[in-house]
This record gives sequence, structure tokens and C-alpha cells, in this order.
Amino acid sequence: MNGEELTEQETALYDRQIRVWGVDAQRRLSKSHIFVSGLKGTAVEFCKNIVLAGVGSLTLNDDNPVTAEALAANFLIPFDENMGGGGSLAELCCDSLKDFNPMVHVSVEKGDLSSFDVDFFEKFDVVVINCCSLASKKSVNEKCRKLSKRVAFYSVDCRDSCGEIFVDLQKYCYAKKKIDETVECQLQYPSFEEAIAIPWRSLPKRMSKLYFAMRVVERFEDVEKRKPGETSIADMANVLKLRNELCLAHSLNESQIPDSLLERLVVSTKEFPPVSAVLGGILGQEVIKAISGKGDPLKNFFFFDAVDGKGVIEDISTSTP
Repeated sequence: MNGEELTEQETALYDRQIRVWGVDAQRRLSKSHIFVSGLKGTAVEFCKNIVLAGVGSLTLNDDNPVTAEALAANFLIPFDENMGGGGSLAELCCDSLKDFNPMVHVSVEKGDLSSFDVDFFEKFDVVVINCCSLASKKSVNEKCRKLSKRVAFYSVDCRDSCGEIFVDLQKYCYAKKKIDETVECQLQYPSFEEAIAIPWRSLPKRMSKLYFAMRVVERFEDVEKRKPGETSIADMANVLKLRNELCLAHSLNESQIPDSLLERLVVSTKEFPPVSAVLGGILGQEVIKAISGKGDPLKNFFFFDAVDGKGVIEDISTSTP
């Protein structure tokens, strides 16, 4: 991000936001470049929030056609759009998002996420991937880390009424207000691969059960070469078997990953719109923090379950006691 000042038009449009987080934060936002891949309901909520906040540009990546499931979860698709005949999800979302804020440059990048090399991500400040495979999370995160500049990486998943956000800001410095002074703080983040490689036995005893359950389903899809969400009740026996094997390997009691929770993640794979809205709001807030350098950022997992209505932050890193 460069040091250009806000234009007179930007200052007028974002006046209320400037009053909340200041001119410098808005300037950083207005010069930032965001990449989002996987335009399911949660990512769409995030895109709407970040466009309204006034980022510089937003690049969308999702070549999938419109489906009945997409129509149910994606409010950016026009109601009169015929399934499969009106362009890709990214193209349709792009047209709608431009109407939300004409000052934000919204564009489409065609191609499979796995085909983008390291240099491709250098033009962005933030990379967000939604509903991606285990391999994609590791690969894209690693590509972002290989760049000479810091590129913030986020992955977000929503299954039924459960959701997870992962954050990697690498070495991150930010300002924090304490009474009458502002202090500089620094955090060191692990990559996604480093975080999930930490033995379960070394994690806090009250760790979110959703963390373990997501890892089991994620591993199952990876082993079976399934796309995220391509599971059903017929897979439950094998998922439970894998759960038992992982618990044995990690010296974790199987009760930490209840059958009922796994069944919800395996059977009800569609996004629950209210949960998508919650996750999209949290993700938008965290990206704004990362770009502006103001406020305590999330480190490094966030979990939400609509059954109990709780949002939980878990710091899963090599420094976890």
C-alpha cells in the first residue's frame, strides 16, 4: 500500500468511518487490494462488508456456475438469473458488488485457485479463501509466506450452523490504546500447516471441540479426495473410524469430538445464512484491523456454533502452553 492521500470524494463518502477509525486507517483501506476465492455465502457477506468499508480493489475468483444451493445462500446473484446461463459466480457477484460502492474497483480473476503461482499473490495485501480443501489452505498460505512483503491470509469455512476462521498475519505489528497512551504491539503467527500440526495432547484441555471436529472432517475429505462438503450420512462410519484413529494417535479422549457434532458437519454441509452473516462480519472486522494496524487482531482461530450462540477465539500456535 502506498502513501497516497484520500481524495476529496473519498473523504466525503467515508466521513462517518473516518470519525470512527481515523483518516490514516481509511487511507490504508482505500489503497488496499483484496483477493477472495470461493464465493459461497460467508465469502459473499465478507465481500459486501469490505466493499462498503471502502477498500481500493477486490478481486473475485470462482468459475463455478450458478446452482440452486448458490441461489439460496448468495444474495449477490440477481433473482431473475437463470441457473447455468448467466456467467460464473464471480462474474455475477462482481456486477452486484460494483453497485454497493462504485469507488471500489471490483474485478474477476478466472482460473483454478491451485493454478496461481507465488508471484500472482504479490499484488494483494489480503488473501481470503472460502470452503477450500486442506491442500489448498496449506498451498495458498505457503505461497503468501514466500513473498517479500507481508500478505495477510485468511481461510473461512461454514458448515450448517458451525463456522471456522483461520488467520495468518505472519509477523504483525499494530497500535493498541492503553488509558492515555498508545503502545506498539507485535504478534508472531504460525502458518495453517504449522498450527494444525501441533499435537492435540499439547493443546489446552478446554479447547473448542469444533476445532478437533473440523480437523477430522477436513482430513477425511483429503484422504477420500472429496471436495469440501461432498459428504453424507453414508460416510459417518468411516468418519468415526478416522476420529478414533486420530484420537488414539494424539492421546485425546474421543468424547472431545462428539458423534453428534461430527454428524452435523458431515450431513448438513450447506451454509446456514445467519451463521454466514456472523462469520462474514467477524472476518470483515478482522481484515479492517489487519489493514489499518489498529486494534487487537484475532490470533489465530475463531469458532462459532449457532447451537449455543458462542464465538470462541483459540490461539493455536507453537507457543500454546
